[in-house]
Amino acid sequence: MIERYSTKEMSKLWSDESKFKTWLEVEMAVCEVWAEKGVIPHDAMKVIREKANFDIERIKEIEQEVHHDVIAFVTCVAENIGPEGRYVHLGLTSSDVIDTASSLLLTRALDIVIEALVSLINVVREKAQEFKYVPCIGRTHGVHAEPMTFGLKILNWLDELLRGEVRLNSAREMIKVGKISGAVGTYAHCPPDVEEKVCARLGLRPAPISTQILQRDKHATIMSSLAILGGTLERIALEIRHLQRTEVLEAAEPFSSKQKGSSAMPHKRNPILCERICGMSRLLRGYALAAMENMALWHERDISHSSVERVIWPDSFNLIHYMILMMQKVISNMDVFGENISKNLDMTRGLIFSQRVLLALVDAGLDRNGAYEIIQSNAKKAWRTGQDFRALCKSDERITKYLSLELLDSLFDVNYYIRHVDSIFDRFTGNPYIGQ
Repeated sequence: MIERYSTKEMSKLWSDESKFKTWLEVEMAVCEVWAEKGVIPHDAMKVIREKANFDIERIKEIEQEVHHDVIAFVTCVAENIGPEGRYVHLGLTSSDVIDTASSLLLTRALDIVIEALVSLINVVREKAQEFKYVPCIGRTHGVHAEPMTFGLKILNWLDELLRGEVRLNSAREMIKVGKISGAVGTYAHCPPDVEEKVCARLGLRPAPISTQILQRDKHATIMSSLAILGGTLERIALEIRHLQRTEVLEAAEPFSSKQKGSSAMPHKRNPILCERICGMSRLLRGYALAAMENMALWHERDISHSSVERVIWPDSFNLIHYMILMMQKVISNMDVFGENISKNLDMTRGLIFSQRVLLALVDAGLDRNGAYEIIQSNAKKAWRTGQDFRALCKSDERITKYLSLELLDSLFDVNYYIRHVDSIFDRFTGNPYIGQ
């Protein structure tokens, strides 16, 4: 991932230094288990513990000759150890190290993402409470529909983010597996109990079965979960972008005192953070597709997945972590313009109460189709002429025949539409399966 969109934590985790440290972590766990079984002599194991190390430049130098990064790594480690280095990588194939280490790296990357997501969730939860009772217009197809509250809008974001957390935790549990099963998964040179003990040392479960590699559906699940979470962040960002449009201007992402929006137009205040999040989500979806393409490999393994994973894992985790951090910045400092929210509620001059008038007519004894035509004819006139919808209804004898003027007035009450807000919030927070 380019530095512009990388985070410090993810860049460190996915660095070559971190990768080789994790490979060494696996190799050392295997050596320790072999030592427990008496395969590696006690004195040799002591030397291995003291001297096992690597030099990245030396690994690169060896790889230039052998064109195999694991061989280069093992050779470098063995050189540092000396004669006892012959015990390193004993009975292993490259993917025993790579895939087990990758499970550790992916688990740790997910830990970073989940921690950031939980922090964002807490901020969104606070904002939902803050705007719980603030009436606003709900829109469908981009058109004014009926009143709701700004807090309910944010509560919907929270619900989706919580499901994202559930998916990430599930994916984390799925990938916490290792394999030390050899070239085709038969444990020919390294018995199953070694795998079990190595995985226990590393905090992993042994894979129930493997080939030369761990099956890539697990990894595709992780990438899909990241992409879905990216889609949630995009949905929130897109909503804020729409709310920041000049004609709407109900909310806006933060804009610092010295920030500039355009090289040509000094007045511009653009939603660049939200636009950036939307763009990054497209990348995540592409990487998720690449992870799915990695599932189908030749026989017990080929290497076509390797080059893909070297790109998509660091990039995807940098992207999603960056997106979460940016979204928290946006939500924490989001400007909400109450006057514009109120103004937009009144923009259609009462048209948003049409369903309530319709239902009142039906309740008074008029058939639904007839009532619908009466209300729609007045709505069309209000759209066309700019007249007040309530006034039109009051002057229509087809309506006043069934509804008194006093009753009509009572139908145009925003509070009626938001009277269940407390119940919605209570049900949401009281749900034992919240977010699932």
